[in-house]
Formats: sequence, C-alpha cells, structure tokens
Amino acid sequence: MKSKIAIVNSSSFGKYFPEHIELLREKCDIERFDLPSKLRGKELARVLNGFKYIIASTTPYFDVEFFDNSEGLILISRHGLGYDNIDIVKATEKGVIVTKVNGFTEREAVAEHAVSLCLSILRKVPQSYKKVLESKWSERQKFFGIELKGKIVGIIGFGNIGSRVGEIVHFGFNAEIVVYDPYVTQEKLAYIDAKKVDIEELLSVSDVIFICAKLTKENYHLLSYKEFKQMKAGVYIVNTSRGELIDQDALLDAINLGKVAGVGLDVVEGEPISGEHPLLHFDNVVVTPHTAAYTFESIKGMGDKVVSDILRAEERIIPEEVINTEVLNKLEVEGWKKI
Repeated sequence: MKSKIAIVNSSSFGKYFPEHIELLREKCDIERFDLPSKLRGKELARVLNGFKYIIASTTPYFDVEFFDNSEGLILISRHGLGYDNIDIVKATEKGVIVTKVNGFTEREAVAEHAVSLCLSILRKVPQSYKKVLESKWSERQKFFGIELKGKIVGIIGFGNIGSRVGEIVHFGFNAEIVVYDPYVTQEKLAYIDAKKVDIEELLSVSDVIFICAKLTKENYHLLSYKEFKQMKAGVYIVNTSRGELIDQDALLDAINLGKVAGVGLDVVEGEPISGEHPLLHFDNVVVTPHTAAYTFESIKGMGDKVVSDILRAEERIIPEEVINTEVLNKLEVEGWKKI
C-alpha cells in the first residue's frame, strides 16, 4: 500500500509546477484539503488520520491535542519558512519530523515584495492609479510622495529577508539603516553601513520601518500602543512577516491619529480577511494577500524542497532543514541515514 500525503491549505503547491505532484504520485497517494484556518486538535487529527506526510501552509494549527491524537504521522513539511502554527515540542515528543524550506528560497521574492510595498506607500502608487481609472487625471497634484534616499530605515529582524531588504535599500536607495535584532552582531552589519540599535532607538529615529522578524511567543504584538507612541510622526510601516507581530487595534489607532503616514502589509492578524476589514477603509494602507513569496522562482524552489523532504523520508533518509533537530537521534537509532 502506498504512503498517503495530505496537502493542507497550500493552494500553490503543485499548481504552477505540476511535476511536483507527478513526482510524488509515483510513490504516494495524494489528497488536497482546504480546511478552516482555525481548525486544530482532535478534529484536525480526525480529518488527517492515516496520512504519513503533511504538506503544510501557515494554517491550520497542529497543536498538542493534534499530535496526541495522530497515528502514523512521520513528517510535516512546511511549504514556506514560518512554523508558528506547529507545536514543535510536541512534534518532537511524538517523533514527528518538521521541516521548512531553506531561507534563501524565499529571500529575494519576499525582500523585493517588501520594498515594492514600501515604494507603493511612499509614492502613493495604488491611490494615483485609482484616480486614472476614475478618469481623474487632473487630481495628480494630490499624490506628492517622499523619496527613500536619505531616509532612516529601521529593519526589525536581520535574517535572510531582513538582510536582503537592507542590501536593496542601502545599495539601491542610499538610505541610512538601523537594525534591531538581538542575534546579529555589529560586525555583520558593516557591509551595508548599518547600525545595531535597541528597539526603542529604532522606533524613535526611523522614517520607514520594515518588519522582517519571525513570530514567536515572546514577540507577539511586538508593536503595540507603547511602541507606536515612540515612533516618529509620519512613519511608514511595512510588514511581510506575520500579522501577529503588530497589535492591530494599536495600528488602527495610530493611523487614525496620523502618527502613521502609510502602511504596506502582506500579512494581517487573523488572515484571510474580507473586504470589510477596518484596515481597508484607509487610503494610505496597501494590503496584498500574503503573496510576497509568489514568484515562479520562489514557488519552484519551495516545491522542490517539499518533494525532496518526502522522497527522502520514503527512503528513510533524513531531510534537510529539520526544525526539531532533537528528533534526529531517535531517527538514527531507527536506522535513518544522513547524506
């Protein structure tokens, strides 16, 4: 009997590169699931009962109760970078391998998208285009923007994506860069003339803030009322990481007060959102539907990695980019190989 693969809430996997599905079907049976984003626990385990491999998106939630009620699950392969919807500790306890794509797979796509959002809100691109569609070309004088050159750009999180944003902004726009990241050294910032600062200094001096940090329990609502009060008046904010890094009510308040001049978001807390969402009532907010990684290059690389994970697991070969490395000792005792 063939092993079973569940593709869960990952609409892009296999859609643009059907060869990924074809490769997996040679050895496994595959079923797609479009599940409620907040599904979790026993109910999620019931739906996915009998599946050996899961190709996972950012939802639903693979929590403690899910793992306690799952049988036969070997691997959850994240079709992306973040894994905050998976209880890693419990997965490890149950001997389930959790993998992600290599950070460099999405690096260029997400960084370029972040900068695109930044330019869109600085230069009011969507708003002015809307006026063209409304045959109101004469209103173009309303759309004075600001230049990125010479501005102070704060980057929160200097990993794969944050560092690429820094390169683009420094070398492409001659902006001054400050970075908040407890895990990066000043020496690693020298090549783009960036300065390591604490979060308070970044908030107080930045004209534009890019959020490039991963979501953890510790940085949930990293930007809330206190942090918005510390920001410059007229600051611009771009978030391509996770919506939960920003306290949405605090953000709405800051926009209403004029503290925030523009916002570019690829992620929103509680996504997906409807067209009635309060953030969409503002002309100075641009939201894209979590598509920062949606380039053909990035999606192909992500799909290649997921296929590799499952095909390796079928041969009892340890995949690359294992998140819960504590499980590797158990796998090696069971005869899994490293290559």
